[in-house]
Amino acid sequence: MPLYTYQVIHKDGSEGEIFEVFQKADEPPLTHHPETGEKVIRIYKPAHIAGWANDRMTKQMLSDKNIADKGFTKYIRQGKGYYERTAGNEGPPTINVNGT
Repeated sequence: MPLYTYQVIHKDGSEGEIFEVFQKADEPPLTHHPETGEKVIRIYKPAHIAGWANDRMTKQMLSDKNIADKGFTKYIRQGKGYYERTAGNEGPPTINVNGT
């Protein structure tokens, strides 16, 4: 059953509480709050689709090992103007843009 998000609209037109309701997909949208009877509007949100673009996969794809395996070099900032190589073998082990 889908989870829908609604927002209360007060009599003066100001926005109120945001709440979520499980409803069948073929049910009509709510027009009034189920408990208070106040007018509501449905808030449309993009659906979350699990797949390659989730947090776990992003971490895996950007891991130091995966970056090095793909032939890239990764530097991490360790201080103002100072970077250390954390992945890959190409390039200097450190970069210091301050020259010190």
